[in-house]
Amino acid sequence: MKNLLQLIENDSKLTAEQLAVMLDTDVAEVKESIKAFEDQGIILAYKTIIDWDKTDREYVTALIELKVAPQRDKGFERIAEKIYNYPEVQSVYLMSGSYDLAVILEGHTMKEVAYFVAKKLAPLESIVSTATHFVLRKYKDEGVIFDNIEIDERGNCI
Repeated sequence: MKNLLQLIENDSKLTAEQLAVMLDTDVAEVKESIKAFEDQGIILAYKTIIDWDKTDREYVTALIELKVAPQRDKGFERIAEKIYNYPEVQSVYLMSGSYDLAVILEGHTMKEVAYFVAKKLAPLESIVSTATHFVLRKYKDEGVIFDNIEIDERGNCI
């Protein structure tokens, strides 16, 4: 039921009844499939995307590039596991190209993120180098377009 997974990924608020209609199947089959996907670890979580810029929550998001010396017989798995277990870390990706791991994390301030990189990430045994990039504005995230784009009097985005 690949189509079921795509529908849930695009909108996890859809009910089993709505999904059954969209897939031209019965509700019980949809519920059974969802339960099986959850039990097998195919569906890992249901997530809500929030435009935090429209709230009073203050935080910064950073993308950190890591060059890593892979460990014998463990590759990048062991260092990735150490990193993703930090609560500040939102995502960790193994990358191709000029760096090995991409880490997305959130902090209350740029200083807090810098401290995390300097005191927790950089000292890890396998880390060769880091490069930190701060997200200034989100235009699209997880396929969702944010409507917080402001236009000046000349029609330019600000």
